[in-house]
Amino acid sequence: MPVIVLEAKDFTSPLFLVRTLEVLTTCTAFSLVASVEHSNGTWNRTFRIFCMFIWCFFFTITLLIHILSIIQFHSLIRVSWKNLTMTVAVLGALMTFSTSVIFPWMVMDHKGELPRPVAAAVASGLTFLAYTSESIVLRTQAHEQRGYMSTMPGLLKIIQLWGGCMIIPPVVEMVHELLNGVAWQLSVSGVSYGVCILMSLITLVVILGDFAGRCLLPFDRFLAGFSLIGVLLYMLATVICFTKILQLNENKNAITQQLVIMETVISSITLLAYTVDLAFSIKLLCDRGRM
Repeated sequence: MPVIVLEAKDFTSPLFLVRTLEVLTTCTAFSLVASVEHSNGTWNRTFRIFCMFIWCFFFTITLLIHILSIIQFHSLIRVSWKNLTMTVAVLGALMTFSTSVIFPWMVMDHKGELPRPVAAAVASGLTFLAYTSESIVLRTQAHEQRGYMSTMPGLLKIIQLWGGCMIIPPVVEMVHELLNGVAWQLSVSGVSYGVCILMSLITLVVILGDFAGRCLLPFDRFLAGFSLIGVLLYMLATVICFTKILQLNENKNAITQQLVIMETVISSITLLAYTVDLAFSIKLLCDRGRM
């Protein structure tokens, strides 16, 4: 059992301050939105639920990390703490940045602005800044205090997970819209996104649980195989997205156009992340083959 020794400098350290800000701003954001009546339209409801889930999820996990860091019990948890904190910080920055864009764009009622939704949007923006600051602080630590997720391949895997999470709301909306003539496209894209999300989660569990040594295959080949599959599946999904854009016409409503464009942008960014990650994996395999 670790001995808890708290000093005054522990409460003034950059990590303590930014994590405190993260907890406060995420709590403020979802509390303000929860207190506002919303429309019954599916369009607003889907993205509202998504934003609320992101704020609540990161409030909970950041609060747990904050408490465990203060009482110094994190060494008792059988996870890679340095990889966990970096993953939460970077993924939190990406997801809260996304909510800071999605909430004012797709959820807020611009015809009748209220103080609480505007304050929630500001709180979400402050949350993004806090998580970004934590990411910078963690990356500037000593080399032995940084884990795999602080490296470029690790950051790319976080971007891949972000892309998989962000693609869910527009796909759900397009299923609700049930666009004529593109049902097969939604099915193929949905399967591709689902497989990639599953691979990202498996990779994350292996890294955070330090299970790399227990894999049946060498870990570097394991990652290279997942990256190759991700490139192929997202290449297929991206081609389908651009096909949807070419099929757009003036008869399509603004919501449909925004959903298709949003899916295309996210899919393209995620494809780029998988491609660069695959290049890193191939380089690592070649370097080890020469040794």
